[in-house]
Amino acid sequence: MSDTLRVGWAGIGKMGAPMSRRVLEHGYPLSVYEPLPENRASVVAQGANVAHSLEDLVEAADVIMLTIPNDAILRQLTLGPSALVDLLKPGQILVEMSTVSPELSAEVAEALGRKGVAYLRAPVSGSTVTASSGMLSVMVSGPEADYRKIEPVLASFSSKQFYLGEGEEARYLKLVLNALVGATAALLGEALTLGLKGNLSVETMLNVICESAVASPLIAYKRDLLVKRNFDPAFSVSQMMKDFDLILGAAKSDHVPMYLASMIRQQYEAAFADGLAEKDFFVLFEQAERLAGLKPDQSATSQALKAI
Repeated sequence: MSDTLRVGWAGIGKMGAPMSRRVLEHGYPLSVYEPLPENRASVVAQGANVAHSLEDLVEAADVIMLTIPNDAILRQLTLGPSALVDLLKPGQILVEMSTVSPELSAEVAEALGRKGVAYLRAPVSGSTVTASSGMLSVMVSGPEADYRKIEPVLASFSSKQFYLGEGEEARYLKLVLNALVGATAALLGEALTLGLKGNLSVETMLNVICESAVASPLIAYKRDLLVKRNFDPAFSVSQMMKDFDLILGAAKSDHVPMYLASMIRQQYEAAFADGLAEKDFFVLFEQAERLAGLKPDQSATSQALKAI
C-alpha cells in the first residue's frame, strides 16, 4: 500500500454520501461504486472517481468501505458470483460499516480470511447530521493491526473510534445500541401520551426531560421532531424493524431471552400496518396517542376541556 490509502466506497446512500465526502475532504483518493447516478452525483462532483464494477473498485483501492442496507446486499457483494471474496487480494482491507447479522459477518470473515484479506467490522452510531459534521462514533472489531492502518480514514468522519476485539464484538455492540434506541422511541411515546392526558404539552415535557436524569443525546436530537410532529425519516420504521429482527435473531441464536425487545418489535409491526413504514421511528408517539384515544392534532388543553 502507498502512504496515502486509496479508498473505495460501495453504497452511497443517506449515510454513505456524507461519510465518503468527509474522506475526500481529508485528502484520500476516492472511488465509488453506486448503481444509482443520483446517489453518487454529489460525491463525484466533489472529486470522487466512478467505479463501474466491483472489479474497477478493487483495482482502484487499498481499502474498500461498505455502507449497505442489509444482509442480502452484503452477501451479494461479498460471497456472490464474481464478488469481493473472489476479487480482493492479500494485503487489501474490507471495512463493512452497516448493521448486519453477526452470523453472516462471521461467514464473510471466514471466507476473506482464507484469501488473506483483512476484514474489519465497523458499524457506526449517529445520524446523517453527525456524519456530515464528522461526529459519528465507530465501533470496530477485527485484526487490530489493520484497524490501526485505517484509523485515520475512520477519523475523517468520526469523533470517536472504539476498538473492541478480534471477532464480531462490533456487530453485537451495534445491536445493543439499536435495541436501546428503538426502545427509547417506544417508551418515550407512551410517557408523552400519559403527560398529554395530564394537560402537559409535548414541548414542556421535553424541555424538562432534556434537563433531567433521563436526558439523552437521542431525545435531545429528536426533540424538535416530536414538538413539530415532523416525522420525515432520519431512520424509518421499516429500518428499525429490520434491526430488531437482527437483534432478536442474534438473541435466538445465543439463547438470550429478550422479552421487552420482542414486544417493542410488535409495536413497530403495528406502525407498519398503520401505513407508517417510511416515517421516522419516533412516530410511535402518535401511535401511542391514538391507542389512548387522543388525536395527534389536538392539544393537551383541548383534550382536558373535552373530558370535562
